Amino acid sequence: MTSTTLVLVPGLMCDHAVWSGVMAHWGPQAERAVVPDHGLCDDIEGMARQILASVPGDLAVAGHSMGGRVALEMRRLAPQRVRHLALLDTGYLARPRGAEGQAEATKRQALLDLALQQGVQTMARTWAQGMVNPSRLTDTALMDAIVDMFARRTPDHFASQIRALLARPDASATLQSIDGPVYLLCGAQDSWSPLAQHQAMAALLPQPVVSVIESAGHMAPMEQPSAVAQVLADWLASTPLALEPV
Repeated sequence: MTSTTLVLVPGLMCDHAVWSGVMAHWGPQAERAVVPDHGLCDDIEGMARQILASVPGDLAVAGHSMGGRVALEMRRLAPQRVRHLALLDTGYLARPRGAEGQAEATKRQALLDLALQQGVQTMARTWAQGMVNPSRLTDTALMDAIVDMFARRTPDHFASQIRALLARPDASATLQSIDGPVYLLCGAQDSWSPLAQHQAMAALLPQPVVSVIESAGHMAPMEQPSAVAQVLADWLASTPLALEPV
């Protein structure tokens, strides 16, 4: 790992704060970590290309939520550079067709409408209710940190990232092509990207390493940073992925 840059990719409406608790457990290693900003990019592939263009050399990439999809796209685009891959509280399939896909679009649009009409912070307080282990809903410090993070973004950021997610690619072939250990982390109470989704990814991977983060929902890196940091420390010490897809 000495010549490999650690890239921690945030998800929908997230920034460095989603990783700060994890990095606090790493000491000097965290000083080399890069947390990219997706800006107003509205395409998963475009987000991946932005990061690859901005960070040179070999990469160890961990992606949370939407960031996991970006991380997979980075591996597809540059398998010779992405030498370690960890996917947290995320998914891999394209948006379903038909009624299920329309229901997702409607649900996301309702949140965007709320952000446009009443502000991102109001939307964030509603949205965050389903993002954590229900037992943490009364944890004011945690909930405020999540809401404040979302509120640092604008409705334009939200709209761009929703467009990216609705048009997300199917990453099944990418998962199947990866030769080496890929770490999958999932909060035990994640209702947005549940454990079954990660088990489906594991079934496609030649060498999956699945970790369930207890007492955590979708925001596992903020809910249980010590547990996530411990798993990712093992990940960083694992065998690098093969340079080319199988």
